[in-house]
Amino acid sequence: MGGPADGGGSGEDRLIARFFRPIAGAGALGLLDDAALLSPPEGCDLVLTKDAVVAGVHFFADDPPASVAKKALRVNLSDLAAKGAAPLGALLAIALPKGTGDAWIEAFAAGLGADAALHGCPILGGDTVATPGPVTITITALGAVPKGGFVPRTGARPGQAILISGTIGDAALGLKLRLGPRDAPFGDLDAGGRSHLLDRYLHPQPRLALAPALRAHAAAAMDVSDGLAGDLAKMLAASGCGGTLDARLVPLSAAAATVTGGRADMLKAALTGGDDYEILACVPQAAVPAFIAAAARAGVPVAVIGETQAGEGLDVIGPDGAPLDLGAGSYSHF
Repeated sequence: MGGPADGGGSGEDRLIARFFRPIAGAGALGLLDDAALLSPPEGCDLVLTKDAVVAGVHFFADDPPASVAKKALRVNLSDLAAKGAAPLGALLAIALPKGTGDAWIEAFAAGLGADAALHGCPILGGDTVATPGPVTITITALGAVPKGGFVPRTGARPGQAILISGTIGDAALGLKLRLGPRDAPFGDLDAGGRSHLLDRYLHPQPRLALAPALRAHAAAAMDVSDGLAGDLAKMLAASGCGGTLDARLVPLSAAAATVTGGRADMLKAALTGGDDYEILACVPQAAVPAFIAAAARAGVPVAVIGETQAGEGLDVIGPDGAPLDLGAGSYSHF
């Protein structure tokens, strides 16, 4: 993402100089070089993650560009949080259809810069290209975790508690609301409830504050991007054990509870829909009280929703106490 200091040269150089150089962090070297320079904190391991968001897949083409920027950054910060890491910086690659106006880019850059500052994740560089297709944004986030503190997806063992942060299903229901605002399930929602669901889809909340508690107490963790049930099944399979998820214990917001009440299809959407970006963790039973207390001190609510077990697969208990079949359990791109 480097370019001439005066902003001259190609259209890409002008775009970088005008919109992205002002939001770049110190390690970006003013976006005047082909690479950034970063010194990881002493005694820490680097944690790296990359996620892409695509118009028409992860966000609507008419979403506010500042919101698109925030979502692109936050889905990556959520991965760092789940590993117990703190952000160090991010690299941005953005593919823009020809004719994208300066107003869109300016708003995108402003939103990205504000969110990078908010979460302590400076923009270090990247690339800007044109595309005949939809807007595509890829961010590589870099984080640091004290040596030995990385929280893997593979550490769960039978007999551990399964916990989730925040509330589940808001984003998936927000997407359904966006697609069908007059659909019957949303008829009982007031304006506040509608706004809550729509915002949770548009603006994920990365649980960076939970990272220290995860490092101290969790055996395994991952963020929920593709759906609670499916992502939990992935973590259990990676760890070589099974588990039980009790839908009666899954925390729901007031809006989600209104939509899912008595509606099996909406409950399934909440448990299997993506974009929650909450943190799933498997915690030894003896450490559960300390983990919950540490999370509370960090301002992040967590709830026990099940238990790991010997064997394979995920059993789901429904609202009536009977087994609940959720099918695939999560969103899949392929």
